[in-house]
Amino acid sequence: MLTYLFSTIFCAAYLSPIISHVKGKEFTEQEMANYRDRIKSMFYHAYNSYLENAYPYDELRPLTCDGQDTWGSFSLTLIDALDTLLILGNHTEFQRVATLLQDTVDFDIDVNASVFETNIRVVGGLLSAHLLSKQAGMEVEEGWPCSGPLLRMAEDAARKLLPGLMVNLSCPAFHTPTGMPYGTVNLLRGVNPTETPVTCTAGVGTFILEFSTLSRLTGDPVFEDVARKALSSLWKTRSDIGLVGNHIDVITSKWVAQDAGIGAGVDSYFEYLVKGAIMLQDEEFLTMFHEFDKSIKNYTKFDDWYLWVQMHKGTVSMPVFQSLEAFWPGLQSLIGDIDSATRTFHNYYTVWRQFGGLPEFYSIPQGYTVDKREGYPLRPELIESAMYLYKATGDTTFLQMGRDAVESIEKISRVKCGFASVKDVRDHKLDNRMESFFLAETIKYLYLLFDPDNFLHNSGTQFELGGPRGDCILGAGGYIFNTEAHPLDPAALHCCSKNQDERKELQDILLSLSEPLKSPVDQSDEASGEKDPSSVVSSESIALQPGERRKAPVLSCPTQPFSARLAVMGQVFTDST
Repeated sequence: MLTYLFSTIFCAAYLSPIISHVKGKEFTEQEMANYRDRIKSMFYHAYNSYLENAYPYDELRPLTCDGQDTWGSFSLTLIDALDTLLILGNHTEFQRVATLLQDTVDFDIDVNASVFETNIRVVGGLLSAHLLSKQAGMEVEEGWPCSGPLLRMAEDAARKLLPGLMVNLSCPAFHTPTGMPYGTVNLLRGVNPTETPVTCTAGVGTFILEFSTLSRLTGDPVFEDVARKALSSLWKTRSDIGLVGNHIDVITSKWVAQDAGIGAGVDSYFEYLVKGAIMLQDEEFLTMFHEFDKSIKNYTKFDDWYLWVQMHKGTVSMPVFQSLEAFWPGLQSLIGDIDSATRTFHNYYTVWRQFGGLPEFYSIPQGYTVDKREGYPLRPELIESAMYLYKATGDTTFLQMGRDAVESIEKISRVKCGFASVKDVRDHKLDNRMESFFLAETIKYLYLLFDPDNFLHNSGTQFELGGPRGDCILGAGGYIFNTEAHPLDPAALHCCSKNQDERKELQDILLSLSEPLKSPVDQSDEASGEKDPSSVVSSESIALQPGERRKAPVLSCPTQPFSARLAVMGQVFTDST
């Protein structure tokens, strides 16, 4: 039973915490408010610089005060920053940008896009904005949250990725026998025949949150189906000692890079097993993660660091810490492994204090950066873990980390036009790039760390009734962040999918009743394999007009009362409560 997920785990994926917020002695309410104001100021300095100098390009180049397209040419920074605007309390700008995106963004473009990045940033960002649009004061259409313009945009973007994830019927050569996706797809033409079949593990296993959300909201199972198939195929490729490598051939299932770890190229695969288990009440995903966790602890963990090892032998291949690994303590907190998470977090925090940021690679034996991996592109992962762990423990060390991040980023990275990535943490030279995740993740996690009363921290004491008949519970807490920090409300999934199941059942009944009535002669002829057309007794169908071909009607997706299980402060509500 998955009930235990919500009663024993540090519930619900950034999720409604079981342990209530404890105010740190070293931070007064005034100090917390001051840091919130400073973080807001950081956001608007970066955001306004993007609007003034880079829009409609994907990203800001802060040193030259201009813009560039990076991941697909769809004003990516605006999509990524949209839900952050709401979290900071700016309803007016959220509404303006949401409308602007609907009017200007087009996914029918001849651009080669990363399937992974487009999913987590674009599809995830639009889904989150859709689910938060009522909270932002937007007028929602009838049928929301099961319909709406931002949801349709997310669906449109996701359908552009499907040629990388499933059979392209017009071009069978694009089919992957494994069900694992290609890494890149042309948004207009599909997968290029010369596209490499090699992609990273995270690029295979990081779809279940966004794609299951799409399926549950729209009623189209194809998205969740392909995401589940990719996860299942990846699970079957693990080594005899229970590890997966870094890059895999999606045609043959052969591992091309056999380094196993928790960092770059693998990280969000593990993250989505845990969060997917919670959001979808899927015990199998959680079992998968626990099996991986055992092997990770057995073969990669050394003194609360996690190294890279050969996936078949378990021998150390790279004794390094990567900055992307800093998400791991936060993920551990979601399964209740607080002690291990805290110890690992402190290791990573020592690296931050050494340089004022996390270098991309850090040699654990040497205690220093790795050649050509000295940069810090303003990544959020350590701040993300600080937020989770502070909510779980109330330990002010995690607030101190947030304070250090604010001071360091402002001192090192702030320039006239936004915030620049750090090219080298040793001398703090800057690079001419501000990735969209700075506004989507880094700023968001910092702000939430210092804002314990934010609506995303809702523990179930507040909620709203939504859906076409106003009988669907939404916004009660338990928001689940995708790997780009876009919050999803799992209640909305149940709100739509339960009704869709009932509509499908009713539809099947109506279609069965539309079968022509048969006379006794018919039945005897049927048994003998013969049929006399003149003996058929016709009956007008209650579902079809005479002569119409039977087809499933388009579902409008009204909602039924919310009755699926939802965690609120560790308690489970079922149909009987």
